[in-house]
Amino acid sequence: MDPYTPRTRPGGRKKNLGLSAKEYTKITGTIASVRRNRQLSDDIYEDPDVRVHSSRENRSKSHEPSFIAETSFVRAPLNSRVGASASIPKTKGKGKEDVLDNLPVDIQEALILEDLLYVLMGIEGTYISHHPEYSPEDDDPLKGILFVLSSPLDSSLRDLTERIVPLGTYYTAISSFVESRSHLDFGLVNHALCAAIRDMLKDYQTLLSQLEHAFNTSPQFSLQKLWFYVHPTVHTLSLIYQLVLELATTDDDDASSSSSSSESDPEQAARDEALGLGGAKLKAILSDMKKSTSDAPINVKGGEVLTVIYERMQTMSGDPTAVKVYGTLLTAAGVPYVEMLRVWTTTGRLEDPYEELCVKESKFISKGILEVDYTDEYWERRYTLRDGSTLSSKRQHTGVPPPRTVGGRLPGGACIPPLLEGWKHKFLLAGKYLNVIRECGIEVQADQKDITKESLSMEDEKLYKFIEDAYTHANRTLLRLLLQDQQLIPRLRSLKRYFFLASSSFITHLLDLAHLELKKPAKGVSIVKLQSLLDLALTGEDAAFREDVRVSIASSGLYEWLLKVISVSGVIGGEEGEGVPDEEVKKDRDREKDDKKPMLAIDALTLDYNVKFPLSLVISRKTILRYQLLFRFLLHLKHVEQSLASMWIEQKTSPWRRSVPNHPEFEQWRLRVALLRARMLAFVQQILAFTTFEVLEPNWRALEAKLAKVTTVDQLLRDHVDFLDTCLKECMLTSAKLLRAYSRMIVTCSTFALYTSSFTKSANQALAAVESGDGDQAMNKRWEFLKKFESNFNHW
Repeated sequence: MDPYTPRTRPGGRKKNLGLSAKEYTKITGTIASVRRNRQLSDDIYEDPDVRVHSSRENRSKSHEPSFIAETSFVRAPLNSRVGASASIPKTKGKGKEDVLDNLPVDIQEALILEDLLYVLMGIEGTYISHHPEYSPEDDDPLKGILFVLSSPLDSSLRDLTERIVPLGTYYTAISSFVESRSHLDFGLVNHALCAAIRDMLKDYQTLLSQLEHAFNTSPQFSLQKLWFYVHPTVHTLSLIYQLVLELATTDDDDASSSSSSSESDPEQAARDEALGLGGAKLKAILSDMKKSTSDAPINVKGGEVLTVIYERMQTMSGDPTAVKVYGTLLTAAGVPYVEMLRVWTTTGRLEDPYEELCVKESKFISKGILEVDYTDEYWERRYTLRDGSTLSSKRQHTGVPPPRTVGGRLPGGACIPPLLEGWKHKFLLAGKYLNVIRECGIEVQADQKDITKESLSMEDEKLYKFIEDAYTHANRTLLRLLLQDQQLIPRLRSLKRYFFLASSSFITHLLDLAHLELKKPAKGVSIVKLQSLLDLALTGEDAAFREDVRVSIASSGLYEWLLKVISVSGVIGGEEGEGVPDEEVKKDRDREKDDKKPMLAIDALTLDYNVKFPLSLVISRKTILRYQLLFRFLLHLKHVEQSLASMWIEQKTSPWRRSVPNHPEFEQWRLRVALLRARMLAFVQQILAFTTFEVLEPNWRALEAKLAKVTTVDQLLRDHVDFLDTCLKECMLTSAKLLRAYSRMIVTCSTFALYTSSFTKSANQALAAVESGDGDQAMNKRWEFLKKFESNFNHW
């Protein structure tokens, strides 16, 4: 069989794809016959009419537009009027008035009907023209084109015409809105709204095509019938026009007002620099520069569009047509919003390219920041609500956009639809929980297979049930991950063991092994050596997670650091109004300048604890800092207790036990020293017992009881931080007045223990003076030295 060879077309392909001469003649003949039959339908051939008809026919022939040149004629035949009206010079004054004044009413009706069909499509007619003050260059197209009757008309016809003409204004405004809001900058919600409005305009255009067909074929078609058919549409388009006008004017008002840019916060910048977050800050600045290079206003998009539609529907709830129209638009416009919400609450992914959803992501804050972050930046500010309701401090509200008007709604995605206002925190937490699971490399599987397949809408009660189920599923999944897979409870118990000295044998062993190293200045101590000694001290211990415990050296003393923090923020834990007086702060600063002694390693020694994500959300740097404060406090008490015990052993030697009847003053001095040492030891032991048995242990039992009943991850985080804050407060580490008195007493006891060998030397000198019989000349100095310690200890 021969292969098929396509035949060549005769004449070849035409280069010109316009209308052929035969098609052009057929179309022009059809239009001319329709106009002629319409004007002669009532068999009225008066001379004036014939003159007018012939003049219009001659004018149309002389100024007939070229359909070949008009490329859009095939798609929109009514556009031929645009070319004709632009090429024909408009007659004004009596020239135009005489045309309709000299015609019968039925001819006037025919001419007006033809004009109205053009006007309803937004095209200027012969007798219905644009408003004299209308300018396409100056006027806002979103407000529509205003049409007016430019020629006198019979009163009955004028009344109906003036009722129908606003449809042209509505149609042009709505069409301009659909065209302008279809750009990418206005987001998916505006796109869905424009698509719904475009579907309504298709029904309107179908109605116009049917009316045009009736006008061309039915002699009984009249202006009254036209009004009968378009009367329901006038109300529908007016509702859409009012909505479009409100959305457009909101944009205009916001553009005209001066938008305030978010100013840089010096405290935030200082905190970031202190935490080493300069790179993150730079990323944030570059991200903001990419998003907006100028102080451009935020477009009406996302949740704000849904809020405007919902508020209009509620305002006009007494109008069934308004409720139906706005309800349809709200459902259609809410589809992409609900879809973004569904993806966020079921997978933890935020797919919001145009910033329309009320959930905001700070991409420059990653999970790596948990290693240096002391403020839980990742958990608190990685994902937030755009309206600022999840931000705790005032300085964090700098990223929240200002409202459109004073006390008005927030712009763009920061405006949460009223239907979702009560659910905003739940779907935020649902996505945050799932995002944490995704960050761990675990695939998130939706627990709602049947519900996610169904279509959800803004006004559907299934949406609220869906959010509730998604929140419950995400919360339960993350809790199971933390408590079971990541072994949170054993981790917290190991923290209690190491930092709260629940089994203090290892710390006693460490102090004994490293006593020489801990006497060195803090800057000269070897952390590697201390770490090896800590590992050696933990070797014999049956301690879990001991490989995560690390030795660290603090840069400042415990009490000095706490006083500085309290002087800035009041009481640690949130109580305000109990800061340090300015005079006391100045005295401390002067004292620090006078006493610039190097800090010993024992005063700077602390422990650190390494955990991986997602446990770092619970055991974050903020909580580790609190554990370190309590550990340094307990370690200082343990060290002072050990020093005073060593002093007691030293004072059991012969210089302190030997009887000296010839020197009763010396015996009284020895007794006073032993008594002061015993009082100090009892004081330190009582503080240590109170801290461990009355504060830490009961609060730990309460925390364990809460963790056994915990239902949400946020409640777990809050209970953990509350436990540490309560321990700090009850250990007297959060009140400036108590901390000042307590620190001076402990420092006095510690300093007194350092002079153990000095007291023993003084005792030996006194005994030697008694044996030589020369008399003890230094007894007064001994009393003065001892009374300084007694006065400092007894003063508080």
